[in-house]
Amino acid sequence: MSILVLTKAHSEQIDAEGAAAYPNECCGIIFGRDVAGNGPTLRSVERLEPVANEFDAAEQYHRFSITPKTLMDAEKRAGQNGELVLGFYHSHPEHPARPSEYDREHAWPFYSYIIVAISKGQATDMTCWVLDEQTEAFQKQEITIQD
Repeated sequence: MSILVLTKAHSEQIDAEGAAAYPNECCGIIFGRDVAGNGPTLRSVERLEPVANEFDAAEQYHRFSITPKTLMDAEKRAGQNGELVLGFYHSHPEHPARPSEYDREHAWPFYSYIIVAISKGQATDMTCWVLDEQTEAFQKQEITIQD
């Protein structure tokens, strides 16, 4: 499995967006490159793009949605920049930084899914997950924070 490489600034951005959206979920798109080496593939995050949570406003406290058009536009920009859409991030207000059953049912293989737990308006934990295509279960993905 690959390792997701974030800068400290990226980690802080996700924390801040999650805190700002509280008590609702924030969401965004992760752009970067997969870098193969002698060990596991490194998913190098180059930039994050916050996007509007398009889920019904009354449900945004526990759900997020990124529209197909938003994703298509992001994929187009990524291609123009020589990047990949590596995945997505979102917050879990007053809930652990682990995927819900809803998250699993709506996830796709390949993509990295960062989840930041927000408790009382403060970021408390960050994890990352990848959906295993064979088992249809999330596997935890290691996050490395670089300066």
